[in-house]
Amino acid sequence: MTRRAWGAALAAVFLSEAEAARNVLINAAGATFPYPMYSKWFDRYNKKFPHLQFNYQSIGSGGGIKQITVGTVDFGASDGPMTDRQIRDFQQKRGANILHFPTLIGADVIPYNLPGISAKLNFAPETIAGIFLGKIVTWNDRELVDANPGVNLPNERIVVVHRSDGSGTTFVFVDYLCKVSKEWEARVGRGTSVNWPVGIGGKGNEGVAGQINQTPYSIGYTELVYALQSNMTHARIRNSSGVFVEANLHTVSEAASAPMPDDFRVSITNPPGKDAYPIASFTWLLIPETIPDPTIREAVKGFLRWMLDEGQAMTEALQFAHLPPSVIARERIAIERIH
Repeated sequence: MTRRAWGAALAAVFLSEAEAARNVLINAAGATFPYPMYSKWFDRYNKKFPHLQFNYQSIGSGGGIKQITVGTVDFGASDGPMTDRQIRDFQQKRGANILHFPTLIGADVIPYNLPGISAKLNFAPETIAGIFLGKIVTWNDRELVDANPGVNLPNERIVVVHRSDGSGTTFVFVDYLCKVSKEWEARVGRGTSVNWPVGIGGKGNEGVAGQINQTPYSIGYTELVYALQSNMTHARIRNSSGVFVEANLHTVSEAASAPMPDDFRVSITNPPGKDAYPIASFTWLLIPETIPDPTIREAVKGFLRWMLDEGQAMTEALQFAHLPPSVIARERIAIERIH
């Protein structure tokens, strides 16, 4: 090989390596609950580091857990922590552990479509369970009337809307219902997907919001930001202290005062505190503890560090509460477990 040819070959190798460094694609999938925030984070991080791109599929928490378990994505996302059984399944399939990283705190709200009524309604926990169990079937049921004096509720049948796909938004909602209704816990239980006693399904938060907007006298559950973006009226909910509270940054943050376990898997639905909103949750990124590709590994770790710093300053603009400082400090340590 001539010196010129050798030089050209060497330059080609350097160019190829530089090109690879400029273009790193990270695939992820999962929760729709935090998607508005994740979309903004991934876009902002790409602007900061143009060679890094995120391909995030907002397919629901169930899909995110499934895809990270079979290894078709670099990380998953879920609003419900993986169960012990799901973690064992991941370990068996992937030969490694999975780590949970809380990213922000959001809330499920209960939007409804009541023509001619602009008042924000009050809902007791037993009323919510009764509606989704199919036991409370009309808007002028005595439980709703008693909680909303002065509101002329119509004698119309309630149309229940729920998620049709596996969803962390669903997990948060039914986790709450299990805590406030023994009948719900016995008949339906928890999960990212459950057998709904009544109602029609919508895919994703977007699908549920669309069904409610299009269906008079309907009610459902969505993540807070979707209700706000769709200008949907949503209920005040009586919390464990007996106070009817609306979901906002303050009441959602108040829900996050529960102790955090070492693996970051915690439920904060129906928490104590007079100002705490009762259907709130952390949401998690699901990161393999072992990432063989060093480029992907360092890119993911870099993003996690940025998310815990600059990323947290962006949450409130989209009605998500930021993480408590004590949780951030522990997550910084946990990042070093990724190898």
